[in-house]
Amino acid sequence: MSGPSTATTSSSSALSTWLTTHRRAVLVAAASLTILTAGSLYYANSSSAQKTVRDTARDAKKEADKLTKDSKKSRKAKGAADKPSSSPTGSSSSSSADKAAQVKPVDDDDPLRLSAADIEVMDKEARSKSALALKARGNKLYSAKQYTDAIAYYTKAIECEEQAVFYSNRAACYTNLNDLDQVVEDCTSALRLDPSYIKALNRRATAREQLGGPNNLYKALCDFTASAILDSFQNQATTDSVERVMKQLAAEKAQQILATREPRLPSPTFITAYLTAFREQAPPALPANPAQGDRTLQLAFEALSAKDFTHALSLFNEALDQGVTQAPARAAALNMRATFKFIMSDAEGALADLDAATDVDPDSAQSWVKKASVHMELGRPDDAMQDFERALAINANNADVFYHRGQVYFITGEFDKAIAEYRKSSELDPSFIFSHIQLAVAQYKSGSTEKALHQFRRLVEKNPQSPEVHNYYGELLLDQQQFTEAVAQFDKSIELSKFTVPRNVLPMVNKALAIFQHRQDFVEAEKICREAVAIDEQCDVGVATLAQLLLQQNKVHDAVEMFERSAEMARTEPELVNALTYENATRAQLAFLSEYPEQATRLGLNRTN
Repeated sequence: MSGPSTATTSSSSALSTWLTTHRRAVLVAAASLTILTAGSLYYANSSSAQKTVRDTARDAKKEADKLTKDSKKSRKAKGAADKPSSSPTGSSSSSSADKAAQVKPVDDDDPLRLSAADIEVMDKEARSKSALALKARGNKLYSAKQYTDAIAYYTKAIECEEQAVFYSNRAACYTNLNDLDQVVEDCTSALRLDPSYIKALNRRATAREQLGGPNNLYKALCDFTASAILDSFQNQATTDSVERVMKQLAAEKAQQILATREPRLPSPTFITAYLTAFREQAPPALPANPAQGDRTLQLAFEALSAKDFTHALSLFNEALDQGVTQAPARAAALNMRATFKFIMSDAEGALADLDAATDVDPDSAQSWVKKASVHMELGRPDDAMQDFERALAINANNADVFYHRGQVYFITGEFDKAIAEYRKSSELDPSFIFSHIQLAVAQYKSGSTEKALHQFRRLVEKNPQSPEVHNYYGELLLDQQQFTEAVAQFDKSIELSKFTVPRNVLPMVNKALAIFQHRQDFVEAEKICREAVAIDEQCDVGVATLAQLLLQQNKVHDAVEMFERSAEMARTEPELVNALTYENATRAQLAFLSEYPEQATRLGLNRTN
């Protein structure tokens, strides 16, 4: 975003997460505010590189170590010769070949020969003894890596007596044979008998993760989440798995959504902020004998002035289709259509229109500046700097060039360069408030806190009626944990914004964050956020912040609804991934509450709305 007032998207990273037990967070989102006036669309998508899920398959030795001693009963055997030296996954001093040699071939006394009729006539005690003997033999075969033979013994043990450990051990064999669907089926059977069987949960989750796809990944997330909660987050590997699967699931779902979703306009607040980051230019005048396209273009600029953005975009498209007769007017139409494409995250489409605009009218400095923004979005900084130079060649005193080049340096963390650019922009056009705001923020980010605070105090004195100045001064104060002073600035900004069209509700969202951070007053913070969202239903920052507030209060159902809305509003891939990550994590908590109501009650996780 290029307008400072739109940069508050990072506010959604504030607050807390969904797990209350020992305050251990699956999604760590500390209650802190980042200074939000970076104000640029540059690099909006550059951080969206996807992380692949690391291979979770283990070799047979490691899998053997993971099975552990599931039951003390597994140590029972029919005789000293058959007594296993370890559980199916226990270690042994003998080699695999030695283990294989220790496994007896099937003989007449082998319980594997038991028929269904034999089992049916046994009493309960005899069945249990036979089941344990079969399991013990299966354990030996498993340790010897004879997985198919081990499956036969575990299967016969299950026929004698269903036990969760029998299914889980058989699932371990299927894991080594890479029969993942069977792993899921057996672990599901084990969990039917013992819903809190953490090993079966982890094994099923791993299989589902390896099977892949959004549906399996979501189920894997639910399993890992349940395992982590039941185990009180004592197993770091499980917690890491939760985070890994969440990221992979969100990335895959985001790709699916973006591949099919039509581009759409973001919040009017967002659009206004971007448009006002450029000095206003007069629309092209009608020619003496205007064509229909010329008249439509005039209507498009009138709709733009009225902030009827949806209608304006439609009219710009229509005007270009009908034909605009004069070159500068056609370039202006292409410039504006490119602007709308850019804020809808169609950077390639925006660049095509801006290329056409600069071909038609190479002397339009603003088109070159906007092209620089697009080149930065596409990760082409050298091209962007050349665009800025082209704009300066047209007008060496173009304040927009210095302001937006400052934005580039701000985003890349070159604050000293950014300060120089903002200062030059401010000198060329002292009336443009955003250059002054960005200058103060860049000073703050560079470590000159007192200088930045002094700069903001001067801005407030000189611009007492500017809601933007009060809002961003409040953000800086909030970052300094000067809560009372921050809220006072937000209140002033809210008052001054009441009659603007569209109304900027970001000061309200910031005030909610300040109240939460200062007093942990969830009720008041939620109330303010709901009011903001009611005023601007498309305010993505408000929706995301409200979702986090609801989650912090364990209002899980409402939080899921808000995260869904947040995902629908997400403009860029990173924003969508972030919203989907929270949504999926919250749904996993709901799944736990549904599947484990008693454990949820004991852990205090069932206080949902």
